Amino acid sequence: MRIAVFSTKTYDQHFLSRANDQHGHGHELTFFEPRLVEETASLAAGYPVVCAFVNDRLNASVLRTLREHGTELIALRSAGFNHVDLGVADELGLTVARVPAYSPHAVAEHALALVLSLNRKIHRAYNRVRDGNFSIEGMLGFDLHGKTVGVVGTGRIGVLFAEQLRGFGCTVLAFDPYPNADAERVVEYVPLRELFARSDVISLHCPLTPETHHLINAEAIDQMKDGVMVINTSRGALVDTIAVIEGLKSGRIGYLGLDVYEEEENLFFEDLSEQVITDDAFTRLLTFPNVLITGHQAFFTREAITNIAETTLANVTAYATGEGTVHRVTSDKLA
Repeated sequence: MRIAVFSTKTYDQHFLSRANDQHGHGHELTFFEPRLVEETASLAAGYPVVCAFVNDRLNASVLRTLREHGTELIALRSAGFNHVDLGVADELGLTVARVPAYSPHAVAEHALALVLSLNRKIHRAYNRVRDGNFSIEGMLGFDLHGKTVGVVGTGRIGVLFAEQLRGFGCTVLAFDPYPNADAERVVEYVPLRELFARSDVISLHCPLTPETHHLINAEAIDQMKDGVMVINTSRGALVDTIAVIEGLKSGRIGYLGLDVYEEEENLFFEDLSEQVITDDAFTRLLTFPNVLITGHQAFFTREAITNIAETTLANVTAYATGEGTVHRVTSDKLA
């Protein structure tokens, strides 16, 4: 099938082309560098399949344009789908497919890297040493051993993260509205308020839903220990940025590690080093010495990108042939 691939980087071209050749899919891939938004949707005219990424905008307007121009299948090369108006997709008869799992190890390990880097101030030490400054003033960390870590969300990534922290000798608390029986071997399930109150480190591993939007808000921060570490490698809008800034200013939040940001779509995955960043909240975050932000790279390992490419194209092939599994997502259920 003819596939229009949006938000293309060099690694997308490499891994998708390799998967297409190695697995004999035979699809015709056209790579577009721009994001999929209202202004670029017409580029997909004549393509029955559109391949989109997390910061592409698949709202009602874009979906209608795609459908009018002949698109039948939206193949997401991501697990998340909150950027898609699924109700409109269903109305238009568009099939939406995703990559339900690629490498939970990649994201869990990146979350751990943020914890260790913030605690031991690796990012600051790196810059000091390059400048010939070997002072360790201000570099004091703490032993992770014996600390209490709260994990919000106990899917595969959350459980792997919990296992890693257990290996450091931490007590791991967890909250999930749908407890995972397998997780109980490494976590103690507690109410969310108790998790906030007891945890030295809080890490988010849950999807973005109406219930979890701004899960970390002013009220939640007020329930936390002074100097708590907050880590988010899941979805940006789980965190109320303005509330977190106030928490950093007051000292209630002692460390903040983000791989996602609620207004990231105009920032992440692009080189803006020669431009002025006009997002005041984001630039304010960058002024804090106890904040570490990475640009949505937790998923970015060789293994994960390989799995994403292979599953994305397998979804397209299954849709085209009627054989195999299409990992569909609709407005009322996952399949």
